[in-house]
Amino acid sequence: MKQIWSFLVAICLTASAVLAEGKESGWLTDQKAAQEQAKKEKKLLLIDFTGSDWCSWCIKLHKEVFSQKDFLAYAKENLVLLEVDFPQNKPQDKALKKANEALQKKYNIEGYPTIIILDGEGKQVGSMGYQPGGPGPFIAKLKSFKKS
Repeated sequence: MKQIWSFLVAICLTASAVLAEGKESGWLTDQKAAQEQAKKEKKLLLIDFTGSDWCSWCIKLHKEVFSQKDFLAYAKENLVLLEVDFPQNKPQDKALKKANEALQKKYNIEGYPTIIILDGEGKQVGSMGYQPGGPGPFIAKLKSFKKS
């Protein structure tokens, strides 16, 4: 019985850590929850189709834009962030992998990184990929989608 309780506690702690990590980073992995949040908060939904552990342009985009203070501040006020990851070396839950593949097919994603921007109602208002220059040009492009 002790082993069962220990196992259940370990599962709960792991789940709490994973959920906390998602909230801290600001990136969600559940499309439905992300879309609902975007609608409720009247924000754009930024969907990042990425190969986080193998795609050099994805890693560069994360380092030069997504992890920068300017982008994080803009995102906090204006965006809901959804990561749709296709890792090669990181473990991924089967249900998440299946959901990500469905989104990849829905938006006809052929390369990484691809960024899809949706309004609160789920209508696509833009798309983009990596662009040089850091958060400034990236945010400017996002603002142009918000005006549409």
